[in-house]
Amino acid sequence: MAHSLRTVPPQLAERYRAEGWWRGRSLLEDFLEAVAKQPDKAAIVAYRAGSPLPTTLTYAQLGGLVDRLAGAMLDMGVEREDIISIQLPNGWEFPVIALAAQRAGAIPNPIPPIYRERELRLMLGHARSKLLFVPDDFRGFPHGEVGRRLQADLPTLQHVVVIGDESDTQGPRWTADLLGERRELDPALKCKLDARVPTGEDIALLLFTSGTTGMPKAALHTHDTLWASGLPMPWAMELTGDDVAFMASTLGHLTGFYWGMLLPLSTGQKVVYQDVWDAPAALDLIEQEKITWTLSATPFAQDLVDAQEKSRRPVTDLRAFACGGAQIPPALAHAVKEHLGAELISLWGCSEGGTTTIHRIGTPIEMVAASDGHVVPWQELRIVDEDLQPVATGESGRLQVRGPGVFVGYLDQPEFTADSMTSDGWFETGDLGRQVTDGGIRFTGRSKDIIVRGGQNVPVVETENILISHPQVADVTIVGYPDERLGERGCAVVVPAGAPPTLKDLTDHLAQAGMAKQFWPERLEIVDQLPRTASGKIQKYLVRARLLETPRQLTS
Repeated sequence: MAHSLRTVPPQLAERYRAEGWWRGRSLLEDFLEAVAKQPDKAAIVAYRAGSPLPTTLTYAQLGGLVDRLAGAMLDMGVEREDIISIQLPNGWEFPVIALAAQRAGAIPNPIPPIYRERELRLMLGHARSKLLFVPDDFRGFPHGEVGRRLQADLPTLQHVVVIGDESDTQGPRWTADLLGERRELDPALKCKLDARVPTGEDIALLLFTSGTTGMPKAALHTHDTLWASGLPMPWAMELTGDDVAFMASTLGHLTGFYWGMLLPLSTGQKVVYQDVWDAPAALDLIEQEKITWTLSATPFAQDLVDAQEKSRRPVTDLRAFACGGAQIPPALAHAVKEHLGAELISLWGCSEGGTTTIHRIGTPIEMVAASDGHVVPWQELRIVDEDLQPVATGESGRLQVRGPGVFVGYLDQPEFTADSMTSDGWFETGDLGRQVTDGGIRFTGRSKDIIVRGGQNVPVVETENILISHPQVADVTIVGYPDERLGERGCAVVVPAGAPPTLKDLTDHLAQAGMAKQFWPERLEIVDQLPRTASGKIQKYLVRARLLETPRQLTS
């Protein structure tokens, strides 16, 4: 795998180790240490929609299940650096599988449940995943059936485990075959697993990110870079093992996987999950479970405020709600403080570069609303123009980062890895921003051709490629437009071929192609032509500007 990774200059690597930003230690070791120190403490409390009671696992129980499943993975032939893909709703099963994969020396690959067959085929095929874990059915979608079809088509996908269907005879059964035997009691297994414990330099995670190419990018973090990328959160919010975390965002995304799973479980915290977002129920959980902090997209914070305004209830322990991916409206920051008693913490970062700017707890609301935080001590950030020259304070430019939290490259995509780094060693985030007067950084937009809808990147190019095949579409581009709740939504701007299509025509076409509903455009504008450069590229900034001036006539 090393052939596709970038090399960190030795002097920088030495500095990162000397400063303690790289530890040479895995997050799995931190978790195993927590299991040994506090076996009887609750580790996970998982709530499932429609179930009257949650599932609670202590650290001892969680550690036992991790070793049990890791032993089953060895029996299935899992080798070091094999990819284990996980597409599950938030619940206790996800951490068991992810940690068991690391315990067996493999690499977990979290995948959000919203992805459908088209996206999964690309991801699993590129990663050469050996195992896939999916639910039988989640929110009406037959993940198990899709998994079986993919297994028949992908030669490297040896096993598909369908959780929730114990009658399945086509693959190993979750309870009967994988968790039924108490393998963790075998001393010989512990020796085998201990020999596979990863180091800081080993790959901790494979995460697919949506970009401008239409092909998902397979980002890799080591345990060192992943740990460093997550340092800002406990530092800024002063978290300890006594804190209680809540995660509403999917564990299939970096937000949930690291801050909603690895961080709390490696520091000895209790973490609370909902499999389906329910704001009123979440307010009840905050009080019942004594939740003290969470991290999610801005719409989740707004939902909690709205639910509290409709039906007030005590919320005594929540002190911090971290938000990224969109500017925080001052009114929302005030509302979170008034209705939830918590501070809204704004931040900026990306999957590959880690969290680079953040506000610390105790920052005045006016400062939180004015920027996305200050650069953390262990990361470097520069704002440059197209010639890589620094821009003046207040001017927008390209945000580039360097530091111990930057990823190590894209799996078997050396061209993407090379393109993401400048010649002098900075990671090109594809984001734009400016420095405000107090030194904070304000994210202002994206040079990458993506839309961020409720914290989820929308693969614009892939969506456009499908829409252009519609018989009533001669030309098309998709751009984002502001949305108060989700931050952005997508608008399809279409040059028709004959009779103009309706929005339903386009979404039906995307549905037939197997694209996730969250990626569909939610607005349609019909135009005679799209503005282009001399080289033929669509001038999206002009399209966006005109869109903002156009009344919404064709909206879902």
